[in-house]
Amino acid sequence: MAKRKHYLFVCTNRRPGDSPKGSCANSGSEAVLDALKQAIFERGLAKTEIRACGSTCLDVCHQGPTIAVEPDGYFYGHVRAEDVPEILDAMARGERVERLVVRDEQFDSPRIPSKSTP
Repeated sequence: MAKRKHYLFVCTNRRPGDSPKGSCANSGSEAVLDALKQAIFERGLAKTEIRACGSTCLDVCHQGPTIAVEPDGYFYGHVRAEDVPEILDAMARGERVERLVVRDEQFDSPRIPSKSTP
């Protein structure tokens, strides 16, 4: 296989349902990954342009489901399977879907109280 121009790393990390951090898998990331793989294949982009891969935790659980877009160096957050066509259309134009981009200030997760705190 040739090196692709873009790699989309979709977090499919799964934590217990009661985890305060949450998890991308519990937020629907597996459906996002499946939709990406299918759409990339159907558009004929799988062998040369784009590769969608499952990933473990990307450390932005509170923004999940998340996708790291490489080598471009940005993340998408709160992605749904319905967003896949818009993401791929934007990539074809050399753009990104701004409404889904995780901004620098959004990387810090909200403070999660410890179980020992009253």
